[in-house]
Amino acid sequence: MKLNSTQLSQVDAQIKRLIQTDSYYGKIYKEAGIEGVSSQEEFEKLPFSSKEDLRNAYPLGIQAVPDEEVVRIHSSSGTTGKPVIIPYTAKDVDDWATMFARCYETAGITNKDRIQITPGYGLWTAGIGFQAGCEKLGAMAVPMGPGNTDKQIQMMIDLKTTVLTATSSYALLLAEEINRRGIRDQIHLKKGVIGSERWSEKMRDYISRELGIELYDIYGLTEIYGPGIGISCEKNDGMHYWDDYIYIEIIDPKTLQPVPDGEEGEIVITTLVKEGAPLLRFRTHDISRIIPGECPCGRKHPRLDIIKGRSDDMFKVHGVNMFPSQVEEILGMVDGVSSEYNINIAHDESINRDIILVTAEAEGRVDFEKTAQTIKGLFKSRMSVTPKVTVVPVGTLPRSEKKTKRVIDHREE
Repeated sequence: MKLNSTQLSQVDAQIKRLIQTDSYYGKIYKEAGIEGVSSQEEFEKLPFSSKEDLRNAYPLGIQAVPDEEVVRIHSSSGTTGKPVIIPYTAKDVDDWATMFARCYETAGITNKDRIQITPGYGLWTAGIGFQAGCEKLGAMAVPMGPGNTDKQIQMMIDLKTTVLTATSSYALLLAEEINRRGIRDQIHLKKGVIGSERWSEKMRDYISRELGIELYDIYGLTEIYGPGIGISCEKNDGMHYWDDYIYIEIIDPKTLQPVPDGEEGEIVITTLVKEGAPLLRFRTHDISRIIPGECPCGRKHPRLDIIKGRSDDMFKVHGVNMFPSQVEEILGMVDGVSSEYNINIAHDESINRDIILVTAEAEGRVDFEKTAQTIKGLFKSRMSVTPKVTVVPVGTLPRSEKKTKRVIDHREE
């Protein structure tokens, strides 16, 4: 998907504005002799920006406006290295709320809905983004934030919440708790807007069935506003993204060359009108593809397929590259196995060999030993790796209010 003439002039304006500042990227473009862009070819010669740049520019090196224009900062939820700090102007905050309200509208949510917001507030972009979009839409926000499941469920029942916003991990925890208490008939939820981590079909089906809700995938990242830059629609065939605010290209993560629409690769995002910290060709490391053609829903905004994983999520055992999405696909084929699992990878010094330990949950009605053998066989035939497999009862593995870490590689420690 190429830049249209409006997008091209917006990128050109961003570059011209950046080189007039003393910001990190302003200096980079000046040193490279970049003065603007007037074609797709020139755009594709622009250097990529990365999280590494943002850490190098810590704390506010990427700020492209005077201090008095910055009304808020946010920071990424990453746990490694220096945090990434993103400054926002009043227009950035308003643009983000507009995009988020558009996400809610795409999911069929109106100002008559009551939206329970369970993602975290503070430096993380999630909670406040869900709330600002809700207020822009004119719906009732129930700003719970994370945790305190008793209180969450009490508010959900007493306030007759109709929309749940959450990470998939927390939506699963709530669904299991509501199921355990047998109070499904007391909740009024109709829809769930779920973001921040990829999730398997099995998990999606369980949450949807147990809470009796339609689910919508929302997309975003702190560096590019936050959640709310794209969402799935009622056709559930990819996520519409707002190309009047962002331009998305898909590149081959190895060659760094753009790939045609429909081909899988790494999502690279350019902000078209962001003021506080514009980013051009930002490498997200998220793996997906642009879905060619128009959506059956009739909306004109282009679509991204659901996020398959991250290029940096890949783990390697015995020379085989694996992604969590492949593990989820295997577990999805086995009767009685839940969506929850974890993988531990370690090096056994005694045999000088890497070992992979898979722990999966299964319902009590199935034979755990046979189920473990089935999972082992599928790993062997589909991924050429034979793990040690342990099957445990549903509910054994820890549940998270945030994102769940499912792959633990002890070889790096």
